[in-house]
Amino acid sequence: MTSHFYKSLLILFLSISSSLAQTVNLDQMTEESLLEGIHLLNHLVSIPNNSHHPDQLHQNLDWCKENFEKRGWEVEELDTEGFPLLLTSFEVEGAEKTVLMYFHVDGQAVDPAKWKQENPYKPVLKEQNSEGDWEEISFDRLKDEFDPEWRIYGRSTSDDKGPLAMFLTAWDALSEMGRKPDYNLKIILDFEEEIGSPNLPDAVNKHADKLEADMMLIMDGPRHLSNEPTLSFGARGIARVTLTTYGPKTPQHSGHYGNYAPNPALNMSKLLGSMKDEQGRVIIMGFYDGIILSPEEKEILAQVPDDETEIKSKLEIAAADQVGDSYQEALQYPSLNIRGLSAGWVGKEARTIIPSEAIAELDIRLVPESDPEKLFALLKSHIQNQGFFITEENPTTDQRLEHPKIVKWEGEISYQAFRTPFDSEPGTWLRKAYQRAFAKEPIMIRMEGGSIPISPFIEALDIPAVIVPTVNPDNNQHSPNENIRLGNYKEGIKTMLSILSEPLTAEEKTQNER
Repeated sequence: MTSHFYKSLLILFLSISSSLAQTVNLDQMTEESLLEGIHLLNHLVSIPNNSHHPDQLHQNLDWCKENFEKRGWEVEELDTEGFPLLLTSFEVEGAEKTVLMYFHVDGQAVDPAKWKQENPYKPVLKEQNSEGDWEEISFDRLKDEFDPEWRIYGRSTSDDKGPLAMFLTAWDALSEMGRKPDYNLKIILDFEEEIGSPNLPDAVNKHADKLEADMMLIMDGPRHLSNEPTLSFGARGIARVTLTTYGPKTPQHSGHYGNYAPNPALNMSKLLGSMKDEQGRVIIMGFYDGIILSPEEKEILAQVPDDETEIKSKLEIAAADQVGDSYQEALQYPSLNIRGLSAGWVGKEARTIIPSEAIAELDIRLVPESDPEKLFALLKSHIQNQGFFITEENPTTDQRLEHPKIVKWEGEISYQAFRTPFDSEPGTWLRKAYQRAFAKEPIMIRMEGGSIPISPFIEALDIPAVIVPTVNPDNNQHSPNENIRLGNYKEGIKTMLSILSEPLTAEEKTQNER
């Protein structure tokens, strides 16, 4: 009798949970919570958050603690070798699944002189005039009117405080209804993402028991270029290499030693030029090993509605590299990018010298098939085949006198790539939430080109992960005049509401019990 009673209660609870999605009016709740959500975003953005300034990060950490605690969440700092992570948790009685969400709260540095507003950390509302310029308008106008094309400008409005504010706004709206998800929630807040999350992998392994979950959602990044609702099922990893070539011990007068002292900039140029062909493909043997796109995979990639003419027009390039047959195909391969070069002086500082050294900064975007250690080995072997002696320290006098061509190697593997199947548990669940919110299928990206520090979670926790991007693709993240489009902020709140109210286990469980 007692067993039957509790079984009936469980069925009732699960029935209520499974009907949550049907009783939540997403549009109405989003509309009613929008102004408060904008106020919350402005408050959060007004706290400086340069990743290189721990005093600023502590202010953000305190804000996050306070705002989650007052909403009834458990909050705990997780120590790292650098700035701590913040873990917040909310347990739902009777829930059998746990969803781990990732946000980061730090931001890139700012150069106030390049921002078209008084203070990058004082958010302003702008509209575009007939000449195409963005003019500041009063937030008070939002009391009576709303234009989805208006934008809030400020550092981290999109990357990544906007999504965090969307989530809290949606949580508040659902709480006011007396509703909860039918799953437990854990949120990890990262305060070092913009400097590569150097301490995250070790911290995740150390605290794996506290982070245990059934799946992970990464609440970061822009939508597809069409700005349509998007889900991304993978992201490339990243490794970095710094190469230094050497000429005379100190810069020398080009009149005295030109045609005699080897120029390190020329040697570096030849070395870099030897790595790729005219179509931009890496010609280091084995660099693309393991990447074979089946006809089915090519079909999946072709379904992404890219307008490549528009992409090239936006970038102002006449032709794209030919690594893949399309933009999406290109993202499925590891990349070898020259992200910076330095040798001597240029412009008004130019002088008639032979530089003493040349430096090239490279980044390698990784895919799941890539072994970064193998790629490093292939790159080193290629450099040696070009006649260079490789050292990992500054060359000694004896080495400089013995080897005509020297390169110093500095390499770092930040984190691996990840990729989750479309039909995985989180993929199927999220697609239902998106269909309910937008009455159409989301654009599904197999692999994003950018890198996010998620592979440590996937490897340590053995869980699938999906990226939930919400912000406008033209948000100027990392650059001056970062912004978030109001239409994206509003739809982002709606997205969060739909995810929070979409049953994860209740429907299946209820049917089985019956």
